[in-house]
Amino acid sequence: MTVYLDNASTTIVCPEAARKAYEIMTENYANPSSPHAAGRRAKKALEEARSFLAGALGAETGEVFFTSGGTESNNWAVLCGARRAAPRGKHIISSKAEHDSVLKSLDMLEADGFEVTRLSPSPSGGILKEAVMSAVRDDTVFISLMLVNNETGAVTDIAGISEALKLKNSKALLHTDAIQAFLKIPVSSSALGADLISLSGHKVHAPKGVGALYVRKGVSLRPFIAGGGQESSKRAGTEALPQICAFGEAVKTGVDSMAETAERMSKLRDLTANRLTGEIPGLIITGGGAPHILNISVPGHKSEVLMNFLEEKGIYVSRSSACKKGGRSHVLEAIGLPGKVTDGALRISFSRYSSEQEALLLCERLKEASVKLFTALS
Repeated sequence: MTVYLDNASTTIVCPEAARKAYEIMTENYANPSSPHAAGRRAKKALEEARSFLAGALGAETGEVFFTSGGTESNNWAVLCGARRAAPRGKHIISSKAEHDSVLKSLDMLEADGFEVTRLSPSPSGGILKEAVMSAVRDDTVFISLMLVNNETGAVTDIAGISEALKLKNSKALLHTDAIQAFLKIPVSSSALGADLISLSGHKVHAPKGVGALYVRKGVSLRPFIAGGGQESSKRAGTEALPQICAFGEAVKTGVDSMAETAERMSKLRDLTANRLTGEIPGLIITGGGAPHILNISVPGHKSEVLMNFLEEKGIYVSRSSACKKGGRSHVLEAIGLPGKVTDGALRISFSRYSSEQEALLLCERLKEASVKLFTALS
């Protein structure tokens, strides 16, 4: 039996999305920009997918732009958002716990003369509103903070930060990477108050290679990719219609079952956490808040060794973000955890298809691993 519990890295494509992608590839395959009847049908399918995303966000369709994925959405938001605001100042606020697509964009902006304040996360991995507001200056023009941390599941109060910025009369643009939050916790453009919101398809049971960026009406963002007039001249390149329509279908399905799915994942997370802390001495849980991510550590045991043991049993988890490809978690280091805790960390992440049987099997195998490895070390 294969147990896949690495859903924060990517999710299986749901049947509804797979069927829609196949339909577009084999039946409604015209270029959405073509003026003939087939092109108009393709354009209609494209706009239907956009309406599903906009509806899920509580946004207008004209505020949603499709991209190739979360990395492009984050790059576009951070690089073009900050540069747009540069005439008013060059100070940016972000955190040390962001995804690399944000962190490396910030590095590029620093090379261009921007000043970046990188806040340290709280012990849970989230960023405190008070820390953000203490860092805001008159020349702060851009703020980028993740809504749900991709390694710990910690939730940052983006809505509270947005409200506090308004009370302070700050003109800073607020961007949030909501990739791990979307369809896991409520993500409403009006409630969050963010100017820019990044989304990704493959985290919500759509195919890889598609994402979206919400751009609040009134925010003028330059294109990140130049070329044709697709996406209202905001994102050039022929739209990846099969992925986009599959994304729309996955969102439509996900919205309908979101409350039930979140409750199920939360119960699985709690079950797993309680079972593991009760059966494995010294086990540490870091963070929490989102229903689908559980970050654990068995100090004294290397995460690679634990992962290899689990893989031999057909169980798949991860040590940190899949984009890291080795090396210590920068998120856990930013929190300030001891090296032995960081080195023994595993990220367990659930989806709407995860089951109690899978969670219990993971617990059994982790307990078995801890006993065998402890014996080997003795």
